[in-house]
Amino acid sequence: MLFNSISFILFFIIITGIYFLLAHKFRWMLLLASSCYFYMAFVPVYILILAFTITVDYFAAIWMESSQGKKRRYLLIASIVVNIGTLALFKYFNFFNENLTTILDQSGLHNPVPYLNLLLPIGLSFHTLQSLSYTIEVYRGNQKAERHFGILALYVMFFPQLVAGPIERPQNLIHQFRKKHPFNYEMVVCGLRQMLWGFFMKLVVADRLAIYVDAVYNNPRHHTGGSLGLATIFFSFQIYCDFAGYSNIAIGAARVLGIDLMTNFNIPFSAKSITEFWRRWHISLSSWFRDYLYVPLGGNREGITRFYLNIFIVFLLSGIWHGAGWLFIVWGALHGFYLVFARITQQWRAQLSRFLGITNYPVIHGMLQMGTVFLLVGFSWIFFRATNLEDAFLIAGKVLKSPFSKVFIPSLPIFIYSIIALAVLIFHEVISYRKKTELFWFAQPNRVLRWGAYISIVMLILTMGVFDGSQFIYFQF
Repeated sequence: MLFNSISFILFFIIITGIYFLLAHKFRWMLLLASSCYFYMAFVPVYILILAFTITVDYFAAIWMESSQGKKRRYLLIASIVVNIGTLALFKYFNFFNENLTTILDQSGLHNPVPYLNLLLPIGLSFHTLQSLSYTIEVYRGNQKAERHFGILALYVMFFPQLVAGPIERPQNLIHQFRKKHPFNYEMVVCGLRQMLWGFFMKLVVADRLAIYVDAVYNNPRHHTGGSLGLATIFFSFQIYCDFAGYSNIAIGAARVLGIDLMTNFNIPFSAKSITEFWRRWHISLSSWFRDYLYVPLGGNREGITRFYLNIFIVFLLSGIWHGAGWLFIVWGALHGFYLVFARITQQWRAQLSRFLGITNYPVIHGMLQMGTVFLLVGFSWIFFRATNLEDAFLIAGKVLKSPFSKVFIPSLPIFIYSIIALAVLIFHEVISYRKKTELFWFAQPNRVLRWGAYISIVMLILTMGVFDGSQFIYFQF
């Protein structure tokens, strides 16, 4: 079931109405049943995969809590193997098998392992990491093993964030399913505001920009470096609004029900360094890799060489997590390189800025830093969006060689709509950044200004929104 569909709107209204009419002790049943229905709206049989991994983690955590020494570690390893193994089977088996076949063919050998005709379950990567958070935190002693199977299942399957996050931690979410949530007008309004802005980001900005991005990226050989450069900039905003739009709808929907989910995006294009960008972009994923991979690898505690290696490993694996393909590996490696290079040249860049006198103009300095980060991140998106590696290198070459060449404009009205949508988004982001307030215009104490903002966004959605039921980009991961 897609958030950007009439069926979800009806589903959410009905579930919310029943939720607040039900006695507290029955609400977990409603949320679990509705989450199962929500997930089964995609491919029903794949709910069995969720049931299998949840059952394994349920017993592993309980036994882990009552065990000592090596047995606890073995139980954690069993949970990791089952969860990662399930993900690997559906997401990575064919990729590695195809590459093995290519290597063996070049050596004149035959690969006897057949290709598996498996469809990747929606959101498998997300709920795999969320499940692992649970067993790892139980192993570390930060979370008690959940004895209520239904509550644990709900932690993994809670419908607002089931498919594409935010990736939650058990300490934040599980206890909220036991807490009584009476109807709270302020939380309902706050949640609906965030959902409204999420719909704007998806329908008006992301899906509107996608028209141009798809037209150019699907035929890179027929377009100039200028067109490809503009399409890459548009894609930067498209993927941001597509994913942040989903996150806003998810967080808003949960908030209506009285449940708080973690913030997943925090004005990422205001970042002045790649490090800061990753503190603002897909926060639930970057913090997951920090806490469960980077820190256990040694973080920055094992010397400078190991520190750089740890950073690179984390981002390489982040790329692989996003997709089973060389494009995503290159994308992750690029970000790993950015971060390592930034660390190595940090002193030199600071000295150069002081020598040129840029630091005497902090506003200009900050804008230059933001612009540089945006261009570097935007360049990496080429490998995220391109159809294959050959196209990606072709696009990158054209963009670097002739970024200011003639730009292709398929339809002037569509192009103007895209610019208007971007202008509204950027204006909102700039105000939110300066005021340090989320959804600033929606939270105005002045009723006229507040309702003016509501009505304006609704009108923009109705007049400029793309209602073709397009999937969210991160559903493929």
